[in-house]
Amino acid sequence: MSLIATFRLGTRLFWRDKAVLLGTVVTPVGLAVGMPLLLNVVESASLATSVFQSALSLLLAITAFMSVTVALTAQRDQLLLKRLRTTGLTDGQILFGQIVSTATQTVAMIVLSTVAVRVLAGVPLPDDPLGFAAIVIAGSVVMALLGAAYTAAVPRAELASAYTMPVFLVAGVSAGAMGPIPLPDWLEPVLDLLPTTAVVNAVRTGDLAVAALILAGWTVAGLVAIRLWFRWEPRRS
Repeated sequence: MSLIATFRLGTRLFWRDKAVLLGTVVTPVGLAVGMPLLLNVVESASLATSVFQSALSLLLAITAFMSVTVALTAQRDQLLLKRLRTTGLTDGQILFGQIVSTATQTVAMIVLSTVAVRVLAGVPLPDDPLGFAAIVIAGSVVMALLGAAYTAAVPRAELASAYTMPVFLVAGVSAGAMGPIPLPDWLEPVLDLLPTTAVVNAVRTGDLAVAALILAGWTVAGLVAIRLWFRWEPRRS
């Protein structure tokens, strides 16, 4: 019941913030659906499919990573996290509820976008729906977890969006969502180890094993980072 309560709180706070909704729902969904729709008109459905698969990295980076970073830094600066710790909830329950809430919304946005591009742009549905669902859910949870860990690097809530922008850009470039950008040969294998790139590659190839290993490694890294550096109060406290 405690987890359900924190899940509901995170969801309610998310949908009440109109500015956050514009940046973490409307914008990424618009990109994920709009780009394939445009390319289907001027090029082909196959190119639209490739672009949509790349755009999954943007949805994960914005709707999962950026969303939870912005939410938790705001709650930290407003001392909401500090007050939640006095309610009897454990630290794990507070954070896990927020992470699961964000990941659930990310999965919903990806499903919505997948259906939208199928109807509007002729992008075929995944050949393996269960595998697609599994990797999307895992990627959403991992990116939300990493977003929670990343809050330690954000000095105050007003800077949260700016601090997450490099993650958004790297995720987009590494997965090809920004177009064909020439990269050094040595850099491409490194970028393939990013969680967003792993999800996109798994969706394209159907190889879930490699992506699962990469996501597992990032999960461990995120949990360790939260354990060592997560802050429950603003620095001025």
